Amino acid sequence: MKKYLIATAMSLLVLNTVRACEICGCGLGNYYIGMLPQFSHKFFGIRYQVRNFHTIIADDPTQFSRDYYKTIELWAGWNIGKKWQVLALLPYNYIHQVSDDGVTNNQGIGDIAVMANYKIFDKTTITRNDNSFAQQLWVGAGIKLPTGKFNVDATDPALVAVANTQTGTASTDFMLNTMYNIRINKVGINSSASYKINTTNKDKYSFGNKFSANSFVYYAIKKGNIGITPNLGINYETTAVNTLQKITVLQTGGHLLATTAGAELSFKKFTVGANMQLPISQNFANGQTEMKMKGMMHVTFSL
Repeated sequence: MKKYLIATAMSLLVLNTVRACEICGCGLGNYYIGMLPQFSHKFFGIRYQVRNFHTIIADDPTQFSRDYYKTIELWAGWNIGKKWQVLALLPYNYIHQVSDDGVTNNQGIGDIAVMANYKIFDKTTITRNDNSFAQQLWVGAGIKLPTGKFNVDATDPALVAVANTQTGTASTDFMLNTMYNIRINKVGINSSASYKINTTNKDKYSFGNKFSANSFVYYAIKKGNIGITPNLGINYETTAVNTLQKITVLQTGGHLLATTAGAELSFKKFTVGANMQLPISQNFANGQTEMKMKGMMHVTFSL
């Protein structure tokens, strides 16, 4: 497949563009928060995430790639006073690709992210029917640091394929986010949206900006010291095209609409949670790349 990639890329370089089989870059530099654990002051824990993408070149089905992005992530949060919240994530990435060329593996520390959120309001009222009605609204911003490795040759004809196997992006990126939670007794809806602004790295390569939004319906069940919170939701993501020297990289970017189902199990200060995302609608690289599934598990200790 490398011969195909190099031949294709060399011809497209004449037009100042690059194409490769691992074409969407769907697994690199992405961050997923999901439902935060309930905590009074601070929490810390570990998460495991997996993302699976398959690619088949439309005009030559013998050219294929199956890409598996796995992340073990340390995460922590602190409530500062009554209005501020700080979150930090330290990922370790493992990338496994199986293609007609063979098997490629890469692993290492990813890009650290730090976010600060400000609580706009937090209101709880009791209705005439003794129902508890609670609302929270948070807004925030964050930064992603280039702590992961991005070791590529900008003149490599297979640059796009190589770039997607790196553990970092080598760029300092910025995030904007908001979260709204509404709950009536045991039933709630948690909705959030984020926008990630990617900058150009030292190799003049830039991954596309990304917008994501999700909404979960959850039901809180409490039995003594044990809490169970099943949740069901929907997630939407759209990613802009990548660029090299400010020139669009072909077959990058795309969008995804997925359904999400999961549950949180808490016992005193410990929380164990998991969820899975399955696609409803998607379009990456004109349908040549498909997301098969995303999954996440975590164990968290709250203080």
